[in-house]
Amino acid sequence: MGGPNFSPVTPHPVTKEKIPITIGHEFSGTIKELGGGLEKSGLKVGQKLAVQPTIYCGQCGACSSHAENACLNGGFIGLSGGGGGISEEVVVPAEACLPLPDNVDLDIGALVEPLAVAWHAVDASPIADIKEPKCIVFGGGPIGLSVVQCLRARGAKMIICVEVAKRRQEFAKDFGADHVIDPTKHDVVSTALELRGGHIPPDIAFDCAGVPQSLETACKVVRSRGTVVNVAIWEKEVPFNPNWLVFREANYKAVLGYQRKDFQGVIDALGSGKIKPAQMITSRIQMDRLVKDGYWALIKEKDKHVKILVDVRAGVSDPSCIVKS
Repeated sequence: MGGPNFSPVTPHPVTKEKIPITIGHEFSGTIKELGGGLEKSGLKVGQKLAVQPTIYCGQCGACSSHAENACLNGGFIGLSGGGGGISEEVVVPAEACLPLPDNVDLDIGALVEPLAVAWHAVDASPIADIKEPKCIVFGGGPIGLSVVQCLRARGAKMIICVEVAKRRQEFAKDFGADHVIDPTKHDVVSTALELRGGHIPPDIAFDCAGVPQSLETACKVVRSRGTVVNVAIWEKEVPFNPNWLVFREANYKAVLGYQRKDFQGVIDALGSGKIKPAQMITSRIQMDRLVKDGYWALIKEKDKHVKILVDVRAGVSDPSCIVKS
């Protein structure tokens, strides 16, 4: 799966920065210093927090419609400027700071961002309107696995995951999938129907794989008047036949990123124990091992890893955030 490059080669319309940029948009930290005027913000020095890295202009049509996650000039802290998580210290806006409960440590706090992508997708689906919803998730990568966990936390009655890689199939089971289908060995549509008792197909399909076959199969696997939620970001155009949906009167819902309420929803679920994502961290490395044990590991052994956590302290000090108003 590919997608847009949020690291600008020309000055970004909001941050005015361009590459080279300090990366890291999935991160947590401890407040080291508060900017002026934040005494009554509820934020405190020493507080653990997750950082919502959304960058938006606040002026375009999307922002005016309270859809800042789809800002026409948008980006992310750590991808589009504004510092990044791979820093000993980073300055972030107060509105980007979401305190973590006492029982949620910084390691887990670094997982809030990808889980918020999934929470947003699940929240945008009709899951709340369906009694005992049965869902199918295409893709067992980090976002697909996050969707599985969020579906479990949001009360899905049955969760089917479609994944090719053996290790990721195991991850899906570990994180709450009731069934896993290998599309290279089984017909997904007929198998999913069989798992549903042979009568009614799944209510909702989440496409996190972002490949042409997953798109077509997701449209064909849902029940009549069911919903396909597109979570994946696409690198290029793919074939699409509207009749895949027309003959089911099915719905196609596109989602992008997250909003503050999604971050807060994940944090609340972590605090209550409804989401327990610790196993998503498949490796922990120090900053000086970032390239060899981080980037190369994800390139050469991507099916063995979900998230590799980078400890920027390197034995020096706690990762910290300086919060500005």
